[in-house]
Amino acid sequence: MSPPPGQWRGRRLHFVGIGGAGMSGLALIARALGATVSGADNVDTPYLVAVREAGIEPCIGYHAANVPGGGDVELVISTAVREDNPERACGRERGLREIHRGELLGELSRLRRTIAIAGTHGKTTTASMATHALMRIGWVPSYVIGGELRTTGRNAGWGSGDWLVVEADESDRSFLQLAPEIAVVTNVELDHHTTYASHAELEQAFARYVHNGLRVVVADTPQAEAFLDRAKIVDAAFFGASDVVLDPAGARFSWAGVEVGLSVPGAHNVANAAAALTACVIAGAEPAQLAGSLLDFQGAGRRFETLGETASAALVIDDYAHHPTEVMAAIAAARTLGRGRVIAAFQPHLFSRTRLLAREFGAALALADVAVVLDVYPSRERAQDHPGVSGLLIAEAAADAAGGRRICWAPGFDEAEALLRAMLRAGDVCLVLGAGNIDELGRRMIAASASR
Repeated sequence: MSPPPGQWRGRRLHFVGIGGAGMSGLALIARALGATVSGADNVDTPYLVAVREAGIEPCIGYHAANVPGGGDVELVISTAVREDNPERACGRERGLREIHRGELLGELSRLRRTIAIAGTHGKTTTASMATHALMRIGWVPSYVIGGELRTTGRNAGWGSGDWLVVEADESDRSFLQLAPEIAVVTNVELDHHTTYASHAELEQAFARYVHNGLRVVVADTPQAEAFLDRAKIVDAAFFGASDVVLDPAGARFSWAGVEVGLSVPGAHNVANAAAALTACVIAGAEPAQLAGSLLDFQGAGRRFETLGETASAALVIDDYAHHPTEVMAAIAAARTLGRGRVIAAFQPHLFSRTRLLAREFGAALALADVAVVLDVYPSRERAQDHPGVSGLLIAEAAADAAGGRRICWAPGFDEAEALLRAMLRAGDVCLVLGAGNIDELGRRMIAASASR
């Protein structure tokens, strides 16, 4: 029989999809808490470097034989793992307990005082900022984040302090399984159309999430204030940023009576920082302690991450932006760098999102000096289920909105790389944008330039 949920030592957990951002972090924490951990993924991913360093050897490729023997094994899954996965099928045949990653994260949130960061945009960066700030003031927090915290080089860690910082994911409603002491909402915007039928349904889920928390932090924006009213939240806290100065080095602003400096660019990161620091104050930190805590914050992996320069001396920056609002924020942040043209290469993520938001993506990409649109990264979706949907829909919408600026359709990496190499020149900023594998395109361009 399996140990009771919440009791980790002696527990046997097999992660189906261990190479994912969230799953790999949970595997690291489970190992740190004394569980026996195994796992598999269809491909090798960068997150598996830390998994291997922790003594967990993942299987590459899904096979029933990967599931350890015995009746006490629990299969940890995510929404991205299909029902017909051979390891899930094996688990059903053997009567093994199956647990969603959200449920496992919920268990962790009951072990430590928890700051949960939710929102359509910015939750990875905001959670990373809160973790970094608490580390810098000596609180030694635990954390589980959907991206690499550059401060530590990992996406999860189990610290000796009282607090746990987690990224709360609304995409599959798993954030409703958390028990946070402090519930943060950065913004509420419809993004996951297969989960939520309407914006009203999304807001209902966020309202349930914040009511699960003892204290609520909601960003100081008109949209968030409207959400507060509709969700009947009367005691939300927030220290807003004022006197904001953006420059190529990052930003400076006033917050809670102190001056804060950031080394990451963009107005959106000022908003993220204000939310993260406000959560730290609610947790008991003093604003004066926190004032300089983000000066050396270098961001989260794949969040406006500088990859290097091309042979033509164009700067290549990778960003996980996969919603029109995020694309606009990345382009705006690139403008603050004070360089030359901003050239955006965008890989849409999911056919469903592409179909519903093609016009909005086009308008966002039209803000760049040049945009190159690739084909859709399907992730868990299948092209045959979405006939007629491709990245060309976004390229056409961008062309309509661009007012004569150049828009290119390059379905594959080879076509996109050839186009970008031909147009990039010294001083340009090349953004590679998307939640798929477009970062590989950026790294290809850097690697090729280094070999010349």
